Amino acid sequence: MIPEAFLARMRGLLPQTEYEAFSAALEQPAVRALRANTRKATAENLIPLLPFSVTPLPFVANAYYAPEEKVGGLAAHHAGMFYMQDPGAISTVAAAAPREGLRVLDLCAAPGGKSTQLAAAIGEAGVLVSNEYVPARCRILQGNMERMGVCNTVITNLDTRVLADFYGAYFDLVVADAPCSGEGMFRKYEVAGEEWSEENVRASAARQREILENAVRCVAPGGRLLYSTCTFSLEENEENVLFLLDRHPDFQLIPVSPAIAAATADGIPLSGREELRLCRRFYPHRSPGEGQFVALLKRAATGVPASPKKDGLTLLTKAETDTVTALFAETLEKMPQKRLAKLRDSIYLVPDIPVPGSGVFAPGVCVGTLLKGRIEPHHQFYSAYGASFKRKLLLSASDERVNRYLRGEEIDAPELSDEKNGYACVLFEGAPLGGGKAVCGRLKNHYPKGLRNRS
Repeated sequence: MIPEAFLARMRGLLPQTEYEAFSAALEQPAVRALRANTRKATAENLIPLLPFSVTPLPFVANAYYAPEEKVGGLAAHHAGMFYMQDPGAISTVAAAAPREGLRVLDLCAAPGGKSTQLAAAIGEAGVLVSNEYVPARCRILQGNMERMGVCNTVITNLDTRVLADFYGAYFDLVVADAPCSGEGMFRKYEVAGEEWSEENVRASAARQREILENAVRCVAPGGRLLYSTCTFSLEENEENVLFLLDRHPDFQLIPVSPAIAAATADGIPLSGREELRLCRRFYPHRSPGEGQFVALLKRAATGVPASPKKDGLTLLTKAETDTVTALFAETLEKMPQKRLAKLRDSIYLVPDIPVPGSGVFAPGVCVGTLLKGRIEPHHQFYSAYGASFKRKLLLSASDERVNRYLRGEEIDAPELSDEKNGYACVLFEGAPLGGGKAVCGRLKNHYPKGLRNRS
């Protein structure tokens, strides 16, 4: 149910004919899309694996409108070949057109759609700090990053103020997809309409300003800030951008990518500030998808980037290092060029960025857990580095062993019978799916129990 008070507010924002188109669009079903994970798949090899038809999004490469389908059981989904996402949400990161090699901070990252999109765009030459304040949501974020095979990301569970204190003006791009009143999600989630109120709009706007104040502290000189919400209210959008511009004159609005500009409406100018038109509003009557607001700002290139505080990671002992090195020598075709660190009993391959000493969920790719002088490989190790494994079990979509593997069963692996027994990665249509231990032509299944298909 869409609140009448919300509709009244929108009548005041939109011309009459556009409001009629907008309100009519709200009566239609929500629109979904999927984004090919270019780290693990190309659109050309992904699309034939899907059990439904897709249509390209006109404003983003490798993304497609898709029907509302349950995809969690698909092997391509298990293998992290794609991510289901709202078209408007996909447009947010695309608006900034991130390039390879950037240092990026995603302040409000769960469930991970934007973070996985950012990680793929900046490549292994770049590095991403993906932060989520709510622990339960951070676990969901971590699961999606593992599934997508991301290996250039540190996941934190910190207040944005703590992150700003630790890193300072360090990042080339800071993304603040702030918690909001959720007006753009009314079609998708009925509860969004039930929980909406003008009081919640005001409370959200105040919380967003606190996040923005911390976000600007993290932007390096000459860097950019991408602010977004999935709502339509002026308080949470243009008014907050104006608040930021007035308090931080070293920031200015800049145009988004032309393709995103063509798919969206201008921002609404307030107090005679015409530059607010550079903000973008993703409306469901203009482009298929749910609501989104985006503002891209750039900081003046004065001063020097900050130096983060001292790295808080725990280093490995020589014995632990030798154990991990031996695992790499046994399993991988080449040694990873990342440093090693320990968090509790787990070993991580860490991207080239300082990491806080607390509030860290995952400081990189989890290699495995230390167990009495040996290391048991973690699922993320297979997902992120499986393509570089010496022992690989290559499964096609027509191979009945795929479903058996996803159910957690031990499977025949005669392809590996001529090789020495040891850890092997299972690849589905070329994408790392998971792992196991090859023993005499059989693969002992190491696919995590919580991820397995039940039928």
